[in-house]
Amino acid sequence: MYYHNYIDIELSKIKEIVKKADRIVFLGGAGVSTASGIPDFRSPEGLYNIRNNYGVSYEEMLSHTYFYEHMDQFYEFYWNTMVAKNALPNKAHKALAKFENSGKFISILTQNIDGLHQDAGSKRVYELHGSVRRYYCEDCMKFHKLDDIKQNGIPHCSKCGGILKPDVVLYEEPLTQAVIEGAIIEMKLADVLIVGGTSLNVYPAAGLIYDFGGSTSILINKEPTPMDARFDYVIRGDIGEVLEELLG
Repeated sequence: MYYHNYIDIELSKIKEIVKKADRIVFLGGAGVSTASGIPDFRSPEGLYNIRNNYGVSYEEMLSHTYFYEHMDQFYEFYWNTMVAKNALPNKAHKALAKFENSGKFISILTQNIDGLHQDAGSKRVYELHGSVRRYYCEDCMKFHKLDDIKQNGIPHCSKCGGILKPDVVLYEEPLTQAVIEGAIIEMKLADVLIVGGTSLNVYPAAGLIYDFGGSTSILINKEPTPMDARFDYVIRGDIGEVLEELLG
């Protein structure tokens, strides 16, 4: 079902707006990757609603403090839950990449850390929360790729032997300044904003919608969000199917 101020409308009208846009920005959340087998956080099947065997909340487990105080448990959980090496791009990732590769200007601001947008072929990707595919040594700052390190236990630097930390933004940590500044610029310059697969509950990523300087905003999500009223169009539906139709 498609809604505009709670009145049914034709998706073709929204599609025409997107087609005429000169510059589009897409802000995506965990719901973009669930069809690839990667669980989200807040849905009934999400991580926050699954029993945790470690006796602490997922927010605590994925925090800066927990990483340093319980590194063994952090990495045990991280390798088993957060890294999905066999995941493949789904309809949503492919639709966005196909749209960009057709010559359209679209930037992707993703809260996901799985790298699937790049696997699908998207090039203008801002990874707001980092990536499970990158690690850096806390001693010499050498970066390592996921495929170059052992994915069990605590990984160590191939150069100096120091401990490797995932290049992801943990709870209690700020977003990388250069990435957030780039994302804000994309928001300000775009004339159409598409937000999809996110509850818009995680800040500062959710707050980026306030930087949008264009004329038309579109939200695609299965469930209501606290920000629904801020969008010109709210679309209830599967993110992959909607993006295929919207960007096709």
